[in-house]
Amino acid sequence: MSAPVSGGREGSLDAPTRHPLDWKNPAFYDEAALEKELTRVFDICHGCRRCFSLCNSFPTLFDAVDGSSTGELDGVDRKVYWEVVDHCYLCDMCFMTKCPYVPPHPWNVDFPHLMLRAKAVHARKEGIGFRNKLLASTDAVGAIAGIPVVVEVVNAVNASTVGRKLLDATLGVHPEAPIPKYYANTARKRLKELVGTTAQAGGHDSLVRSEAAAGAANVPLAATGSAPVVARTDAPRPPTPAASGVGQPPAKETAAQKLARLDAAAAADAARESGEGLRHAASAAAPNLVATPRKETAAEKLARLEAMASGMESVSASPPESALGSTPRASGAATSNSAAAGRAITGRVALFTTCYGNRNEPDLDVDLVKVFQHNGIEVRLVAKEECCGMPKLELGDLESVARHKDANIPQLMKVIRDGYDIVAPIPSCVLMFKQELPLMFPDDADVRTVQSRIFDPFEYLMLRHRAGLLKTDFKQSLGKVSYHVPCHLRVQNIGLKTRDVLKLVPDTTVDVIERCSGHNGTYAVKKEFRAASVKIGRPVMTRVENAQPAYYTSDCPMAGHQIESGMKDAKPPTHPLKLLRIAYGL
Repeated sequence: MSAPVSGGREGSLDAPTRHPLDWKNPAFYDEAALEKELTRVFDICHGCRRCFSLCNSFPTLFDAVDGSSTGELDGVDRKVYWEVVDHCYLCDMCFMTKCPYVPPHPWNVDFPHLMLRAKAVHARKEGIGFRNKLLASTDAVGAIAGIPVVVEVVNAVNASTVGRKLLDATLGVHPEAPIPKYYANTARKRLKELVGTTAQAGGHDSLVRSEAAAGAANVPLAATGSAPVVARTDAPRPPTPAASGVGQPPAKETAAQKLARLDAAAAADAARESGEGLRHAASAAAPNLVATPRKETAAEKLARLEAMASGMESVSASPPESALGSTPRASGAATSNSAAAGRAITGRVALFTTCYGNRNEPDLDVDLVKVFQHNGIEVRLVAKEECCGMPKLELGDLESVARHKDANIPQLMKVIRDGYDIVAPIPSCVLMFKQELPLMFPDDADVRTVQSRIFDPFEYLMLRHRAGLLKTDFKQSLGKVSYHVPCHLRVQNIGLKTRDVLKLVPDTTVDVIERCSGHNGTYAVKKEFRAASVKIGRPVMTRVENAQPAYYTSDCPMAGHQIESGMKDAKPPTHPLKLLRIAYGL
């Protein structure tokens, strides 16, 4: 019999938290300690089994236990442990939606982080192998495959039966797995002329102005739920000191300076009370306005004026210790794991195009820009970017993740200091900056600042909508839409913002599917995992087929193509940003 787990209580009603990943500690890589922890956690999982319907890690473990001579974990060959690890693709759904023993429960089960530790131990000892290294080198492969002329050959080979057999024989890529096209005319090339980069912005000068750009607004959202502050972005902006957060007052502020700020805030409030409305601020040259939907107490008013006067002061302040890596359950979370209730948006966006968006589906970034411009949001490209590091994280190659972080974070801090928010169109990439890097580098202030300033596109649009600044001048209905919510979007705990935006389109219904598609990074393209990936995604594919929607969609374009690959004679998926562009008639 396996040793029983002692202590603690059955289940937990406490809000779950996540501990920082102690990956720089030599003990993290101790194989004996790892095996002991795997045994402890696997025995808990065997005794619970709530997670049986998620990824293939759990059926692999439970089948091995049930087929053992003892019917317990002690009868399972230790080789099975590594099969369990290989089937985990770090979707986080067990932690988010199933496990009753996550921290702060005394049993302290964080299955995804344990799998990540095991992958890291294996990567350090055995290496990650040529195939894994190649599939995870998205920047390098995309740069080579995207060379003019070469790109035509690559796409032709990848689309041919002979080419797919070759990929199967050399790289173990399943012949029926969806693999993306490559483009020589990348998103960054297409958009550089249209919107420029933040390096070309010249501080706060605006290059991109769409129809309502003169009224694009700062929208701080106070944690108390008070009304957003609206400030015009075409007004001159003072340069932000490099050491300060965006829009902060000087670090050492005199009493006179603070009084002046509060006087300015009070004047803006008076302007609002004289009859100027929130929407008017988005379209006319009006003073800064504060919308107040109800009578405020003196204390509430003072808090609101302080928040407005300090702009985004809360951005650079360290979040409370409990916020770092804290992940409320998806079903009841009103805020994201980066304390979204206290976040602010500026109406000026730096686009992190992502490897996939840049080289494999450039229309994704173009659609984002068109939709944002239509809504009066200034958009520029981040001057320099490279892979967010998620493909390397999924392999346990934490040193490579750190190198990507060292390249990206300074670039993203530059755009934040210049007054930009950051958006990225791929949920996994946003999650990397919102959750994974802060857990790997909990003491890095810049990482935590980026965590608070990066947004999912539809999260950003809904914040604009709350401020009365999202246009609803839709020209075309979308009819019935089957909407798949990617796992890495659910983990962000922002709610169903894509659904909420699409539901604003008249005569549009959205059928939400909260199940895994089975794609999961490179998992679904590997021949040894292809059958399992299709089995995982089958409920999603069946839902879409039975619904017969006008469109089916997923925020993760790779998940969309995974769904497509499992349906007979399916039309291609349409990304939510494309749907919104269609609805606007852009």
